[in-house]
Amino acid sequence: MPPETPLRLLHVEDSEFDHALLQAQVAAEGVPADWHCVQSEEAFLQALEQTWDAVICDHHLPGSSGLRLLALLRERDDLLPFLLVSGQIGEELAVEAMRCGASDYLLKGRLARFVPALLQAIRAAAAQRERAQALRDLQRSRAQLAELTEHLQQRIEAERAQLSRELHDDVGSQLTALKFDLAWLQRHGSGAEAAPRLAQALELLDGAIAASRRLMQNLRPPILEEGVVAALQWLVQGFERQHAELQLSLQYPDERVDVGEACCLVAYRFVQEALSNVAKHAQARRVRIELQWASGVLGVEVEDDGCGLRPGALEQAQRFGLRGLRERAEQAGGWVDVSSRAGRGTLLALNLPITTHSHAAHPLAEEAWT
Repeated sequence: MPPETPLRLLHVEDSEFDHALLQAQVAAEGVPADWHCVQSEEAFLQALEQTWDAVICDHHLPGSSGLRLLALLRERDDLLPFLLVSGQIGEELAVEAMRCGASDYLLKGRLARFVPALLQAIRAAAAQRERAQALRDLQRSRAQLAELTEHLQQRIEAERAQLSRELHDDVGSQLTALKFDLAWLQRHGSGAEAAPRLAQALELLDGAIAASRRLMQNLRPPILEEGVVAALQWLVQGFERQHAELQLSLQYPDERVDVGEACCLVAYRFVQEALSNVAKHAQARRVRIELQWASGVLGVEVEDDGCGLRPGALEQAQRFGLRGLRERAEQAGGWVDVSSRAGRGTLLALNLPITTHSHAAHPLAEEAWT
């Protein structure tokens, strides 16, 4: 179907007769078009400052050639249709023209398919532009999503830190004061009936204090300030107390490296989530955790000897189960790999560039507790 609006066609041709011949061919097909004809390379380059729907070019030109003009066009525009129309086009020339980005090539003596080829090239270029724009939009959306995810992660960590401080400074101090009061009453109070109740209240209070401490440590473990090795040692010890059936080993180099607060937090959350998955799904007996640092990169591996994952389950885990781990790693400039075989266990690997400075909190993250 011919276009409704006239096509803007740039014709590079030194023969007025051949130019008129192509105009007539297009008009005979009922295709509206606005033509502009140039005869030199200089005029062609000047004309490229305007917007065109297609370029039609002779091969043999004074002081230039169709292939040279094609190369000049592709330096400026990868998608603008370029049709090579010449009196003689050998096979080698045709192949070279297509390799260099020509949309099509035609002989001047066989113009019956010129208009269909022109319209097809224009439609193909429009589709390519739409795909390129869609790709740019997708990349922009992904960048915005990554920025939003990073902001949310920072806000979550900021709120965790704030909750931990409030539990320590407010709830923790009140529970401790209450315990002192109950202990005083137990020592100085009277009445046989009150003593058991006070003992029970002290027991419940001890449980509440222990629960609040666990909550504080899970929200934002203070041990993170001691570095990644100390943080993971503390994490492994706590996990071993809760899962006595598992044998854990933590390996790390003798040389200590300051990996930075942000890197330490990502590594800690990575191992924490990996151990949680082992406890829930792996049916493992042993877990190996290994830290490595070399060439400015922190490597963390968590490997178990459990049931492993079937290929389909591994693909699903890579798509969904590891999304949070991958997002954390990507925000810090790192990446996560997973390998697993049914009955052979699973290996999770984290690689992070070492940064010795912590990331500044997002402004909105600070608003959460100002």
